Amino acid sequence: MKPFAYVRADSLAGAAEAYAAHPGASYLGGGTNLVDLMKLGVERPTTLIDVSRLPLDAVTELPDGSLRVGALVRNSDLAAHPLVRDRYPALSQALLAGASGQLRNAATTGGNLLQRTRCPYFQDVSKPCNKRQPGTGCGARDGVHRDHAVLGHSERCIATHPSDMAVALAALDARVELYGLGGVRRVHAADFHRLPGEHPERDTVLEPGELVTGVVLPAAAAGLPSVYRKARDRASYAFALASVAAVLEVADGVVAHAGLAFGALAHRPWRARRAEEALLGAAPTEAAFEHAVDLELAQARPLRDNAYKVPLARNLAVDVLTRLARHREDA
Repeated sequence: MKPFAYVRADSLAGAAEAYAAHPGASYLGGGTNLVDLMKLGVERPTTLIDVSRLPLDAVTELPDGSLRVGALVRNSDLAAHPLVRDRYPALSQALLAGASGQLRNAATTGGNLLQRTRCPYFQDVSKPCNKRQPGTGCGARDGVHRDHAVLGHSERCIATHPSDMAVALAALDARVELYGLGGVRRVHAADFHRLPGEHPERDTVLEPGELVTGVVLPAAAAGLPSVYRKARDRASYAFALASVAAVLEVADGVVAHAGLAFGALAHRPWRARRAEEALLGAAPTEAAFEHAVDLELAQARPLRDNAYKVPLARNLAVDVLTRLARHREDA
């Protein structure tokens, strides 16, 4: 392992200042992804800035009814939180679908958002990868790509984002709080991760030195029927082949609000805006759901070995939306 320095931050300002003072530094929270990548030689930080002791480990109900989740809240604690389970069930389900219990006990909310792709070409430093080393090529495009992207990919990268939690946050219209030397800002969870384009090495919209401090779940989505569903090769400890997070509000016999996001289909959680627009004002029928999802997935550009993802995602989404509509009728 390459030698590195260690700094323990005692405040947000101190963390940002330490980052600025140590070129090549990385923030360390739970470390469940970063440390693995350091062992593989993929990540080679000059300095680790430990932010794990900052006061960012609380779930707080805000005056407007929204819920703020600190960046250091552990995945297990967030999944089990009564307000999350009651008001945002898709988020709890997504967290429980990810990793093992041991990893969920260590992994943080911020770290979950910032985890990097599990593409084997990215994780193997002997293979070409534009995300790891820009300009070397994408080994997966002509290689093994059964698990790779069918939406939003580019000639430079076809990797997918691995997070389950981020898919639910996108569908729920959550916002991500960021802190840096320039101050505090919020971005929509659906816009936090980037598509690869010409720069697949940039996973998110984070500016250099910025730190994720929390996630805000909106009051508007609280209590709405929501579900997260994941298809994978085995029943546990496996990343998604395709996943769906859906939020559905039906009023006066038509869809009043729909939030739909796909996981494992793109470089980021894929917010299905076309499908949502098609559903607004429509009767909540299986035919309407099929039409809307087909409009969204018409954008797919499957590769040689992953065309199966398109019908898989379609069937997941239609089934999830249909069940949510029936749940509303039965309530």
